[in-house]
Amino acid sequence: MKRLILLRHAKSSWDDPVKRDFDRPLNEKGKRAAKMMGEHMQEDGIMFDAVIASPAIRVVETLESVAQGYGEPIEPEWDRRAYLASNMTLLDILHEADDAARSLLMSGHNSGLEDLVLLLVPDSKGDKARAKVEEKFPTCALAEMEFDVDSWADIAPGTGKLLRYVRPRDLHADLGPDDPQ
Repeated sequence: MKRLILLRHAKSSWDDPVKRDFDRPLNEKGKRAAKMMGEHMQEDGIMFDAVIASPAIRVVETLESVAQGYGEPIEPEWDRRAYLASNMTLLDILHEADDAARSLLMSGHNSGLEDLVLLLVPDSKGDKARAKVEEKFPTCALAEMEFDVDSWADIAPGTGKLLRYVRPRDLHADLGPDDPQ
């Protein structure tokens, strides 16, 4: 069995005058959400043996804040291909993961992460968690999936089981959308 945890970067600051999107940092709400997600992961026993992440500043800062809440350092393998990657590129990266890792945390960007969940988890009637992912995979959202395989290379579309889907607003109402609809 392999377990994949996908974590989208937290809310970033559009007010920061950076020259490149790659360098955009988190805003204060994003830092709070990421720390709270880390606390949630620790409380719920969400564990991982390895981490692969986009090296974009907002992902780096997300993982730093998650680590504060989690109470343990997070030391990712930074993979430039994960920056704004499509679901198929993310799947290629996943297929290359070390099989010694039973559980893998992958952190990056949308729409790739959302599309990867929708690719890997079959659309079955009544799956409320998958329906929520399809509706939106907001900043700092976490999806955990399980696969009945021994090798990451064997993960294929439609073979995953979505174990959990958690958004920051599920943890605290103040971490929800700025303009609720």
